[in-house]
Formats: sequence, C-alpha cells, structure tokens
Amino acid sequence: MNAAGADEDQREQPSGTVRRRSVARLGAVQALYQLALNPGLGVDSVVGEFIHHRLGREIDGEVYGEADEALFGDLVRGVMRHRERLDQTISAALSDEWPLLRLETILRLVIEAGAYELAHRPDIPPRVTLSEYVAIAHAFFDGKEPALANGVLNRLARALRAANL
Repeated sequence: MNAAGADEDQREQPSGTVRRRSVARLGAVQALYQLALNPGLGVDSVVGEFIHHRLGREIDGEVYGEADEALFGDLVRGVMRHRERLDQTISAALSDEWPLLRLETILRLVIEAGAYELAHRPDIPPRVTLSEYVAIAHAFFDGKEPALANGVLNRLARALRAANL
C-alpha cells in the first residue's frame, strides 16, 4: 500500500480488475440476500448458481458483469461462516436506537459483507472496503441508509484496522 492509502485494487491493477471486484461485492450481497430469503438453501449451492448462471451472464435483458469469483465466494462463505461474530461486532458499532434487528435486511447484509472484508481481508485496504460498500448501499437505497452504512463501517474500520486508515 502506498502513502495515500490506495492499493492495487484501485491504482496498480487494470480497471477491469477493479470492476470485477466491485461486481463480486455486489453479487455477494445479492447472494446473501437470496440465502436470507431461503434459509434452506446451501451456501455452496447459491455460490455455484451465481458463478455458473448469473455473474457474467445476461438475464432478462440485464447484463451481469464479470466478477472476481474467488472474492465473491470468499465473501459469501465468510459472512455465513462468521455471521454470529460479525453481528456482535456490528451491534457494538450501532446505536441503541438502531439495533441490528431493526436494520432492513439488505442494509444489514451490506454492513455484514463490509465487516467481513474489514475483519478477514487484510489484503484489501479499509478505505477501498468503505468506498465499495457505501456505493452498494447507494445502489439499493435513496434515503439515509447509505450514511448509516458509512458510519457503521467507519467505526468498524477504526476498531479493526485503524493502522491502515
């Protein structure tokens, strides 16, 4: 990482690689949503469905971009594997007025995925993680939710990765 805090995610790799990582993050939130709505589905089944039938494909006129499949799979599996601990960490960063259970499902999933990346992916600078997940929150919400995601993820980044900010 250089002094400005940019990593190869943004500076040294071709823009296509950055785009593939962004698509992986968005796809991971969508896959986590599918798992939340269908608790009987297996994680590997959903990851496989996205990799083989959604990411990089055209569905109903919508073109899904190419994704970094390794990052996508790690995010989905990691959030599911570490959800209990992630939710404890997130709950500590939330105010009493906004407990975890009060968050809309998609917002909770965006924050969980960002929290997983902050806690378990030291190869990705926290500023990149914050930027990416706030952008995802903006893709789903027009109100105050992106600001809430930004605030929570900033608190988590300072708690988990302060030396890298």
